[in-house]
Amino acid sequence: MPQSRLSITLLFNANKAYDRQVIEGIGRYLQASKVGWDVYLEEDFHVRLHKIRDWKGDGVIADFDDPDVAAALSHSQVPVIAVGGSYMNEDDYPPVPYVATDNYDLVKTAYAHLKHKGFERFAFYGLPPHPGNRWGREREQAMLALTQADGYECQVYRGRETAPQTWHYTMNRLADWLLRLPTPIGIVAVTDARARHLLQACEEAELLVPDRVGVIGIDDDEIARHLSRISLSSVSQGCRDMGYHAARLLHLALSGRDIGRRRLLVPATGVAARQSTDFKALRHPDVMQAMHFIRQNACKGIKVDQVLDYVGVSRSNLEKRFKDEVGHTLHHEIHNAKLEKACLMLQSDSPAIAEVANICGYPSLQYMYAVFKKHFDATPKEYRQRALSGRPQPLHSAIDTGG
Repeated sequence: MPQSRLSITLLFNANKAYDRQVIEGIGRYLQASKVGWDVYLEEDFHVRLHKIRDWKGDGVIADFDDPDVAAALSHSQVPVIAVGGSYMNEDDYPPVPYVATDNYDLVKTAYAHLKHKGFERFAFYGLPPHPGNRWGREREQAMLALTQADGYECQVYRGRETAPQTWHYTMNRLADWLLRLPTPIGIVAVTDARARHLLQACEEAELLVPDRVGVIGIDDDEIARHLSRISLSSVSQGCRDMGYHAARLLHLALSGRDIGRRRLLVPATGVAARQSTDFKALRHPDVMQAMHFIRQNACKGIKVDQVLDYVGVSRSNLEKRFKDEVGHTLHHEIHNAKLEKACLMLQSDSPAIAEVANICGYPSLQYMYAVFKKHFDATPKEYRQRALSGRPQPLHSAIDTGG
């Protein structure tokens, strides 16, 4: 006799990258386990939350970072698996099975990355107090605990919730805060979205990133990554693993297993290191200006003369200072910046290789092929295949840094 199918509802905001990845993880478990579930995902479930108790389904997986969702499911008659952020205080966890992103580990990973890059001053850009921002408060407290343990002071700014009518005011206040900070400084942003605010405010305040302000976010959100002129370093969360574990726990509960108030913490999966934290402790302001201009414009086909015009000094003076601090010439820095951008783009399966060559400022696809053969003994296509199979060529070790 065929097994009856079970009705499962997912209460998540599919417009958020975090939630989408959790949902993807749930889907992976469904495919791997072949469970007989009919999954219901409503785009705007908030309008029907008050009727959730009348729902006649068999189980729920829900985002308990949303206090309204947690309250609506507090007396559910069907198994509920909660997904959300971790808490330092044990009493803050809900009385249901819970799969959490490890907020402390996320911030620790971001902070360790900044320290590894050479920063010795730190700040945190968080969220204003709100019942739905408890996870942001947890990340802020983690940053304060970590820096205090190392003997560092940490500046904290929570800012305001963003809205179109107050956007300029909010960004101006953020820029004011940034200008008051001692530099160089490394800033952990509570999310990639807030990290983008920092990058924009730094540009408006003429604070060089990462030479004066290093920025790292949390989420590794592809949308946020592509909306920034400077590529954003970010900590990747294990959201797909969270979804997978949550679906597995629900499967156990629906199979009659007593899972009690089981709790799983999912750590960070690593750092996607990009331009916003590529700090080199440069000393001379002319070298900082040159490096900033190259980072912003290398893929536009600039030449050394344009760097000299931007900085406003003679070639001999700037070349000497640049080589003393960076270890190679301006020409090689332009070359390296283009090649590193191309390598990063080739570590995903899009865009097409010809488009990568165009975006990175190579005069032709054939020229980029020659560059890759010289540095990696591989074509761009072969480099991409290695990267997608988990064997990427290290970026800096193969890039020529000679004069």
